[in-house]
Amino acid sequence: MNTSPVIAPVSGLRGRGRVGATALAFAGGLLLGVLTNLAQGWLPGAWNQIANSGGVWSVAAFAAGALLAGRAGQGGRGGLFVAAVAGLCAEAGLVVGYYGYAEVARDGMGSLFAPLVWLAMAFVAGPLFGVAGLWWRGACPRRRVVGVAALGGVFGAEAIHYARVLHYAAQAWACLAVLVLVTLLMGRTPKERASSLLAAVPFSLAAYLLLYELVLSALLG
Repeated sequence: MNTSPVIAPVSGLRGRGRVGATALAFAGGLLLGVLTNLAQGWLPGAWNQIANSGGVWSVAAFAAGALLAGRAGQGGRGGLFVAAVAGLCAEAGLVVGYYGYAEVARDGMGSLFAPLVWLAMAFVAGPLFGVAGLWWRGACPRRRVVGVAALGGVFGAEAIHYARVLHYAAQAWACLAVLVLVTLLMGRTPKERASSLLAAVPFSLAAYLLLYELVLSALLG
């Protein structure tokens, strides 16, 4: 049984349609950035870190690629470009919304270093997860597996970080549960679900080593 959500295709995105799609992606990211900042005050204790986690933020780019790029030249350069730009705009909007709200409504965002680091990360993660979202909607089973595994893998990387570095067992299990749910619910066939779950394991390890051990440890300490 296909449990993937039925999404109406968006065809022939050109010119103004692409501008509108990317603007909508940025606006959605901006709103989500504000909400994740607010949620840090709503969630108790260490759970407030879940609100602005890399996994949650990656969902925005993934959704932008899937919803806004749709069937616009899917599989071709046009569709990939739209998905990548939509993902970038969503991630950039998140960073601007999060730190903009911190500057205006809280005690200020402090140094510009952290926002610039996350904005730079948005220019990498946004297009990648935007394309992953596009692939999830595509007709190629292998690309669908890669797209779902990439999204699940980012939550797997967070689970490793929570367990190994922060020692937040409950949050680690929660992220691991999200990984399993993503791969099982978003796959279209039993074979795809199993393949996505298996592929999410090396994706999780690679994302953790690259993001947390290499990039963020060097930049943020």
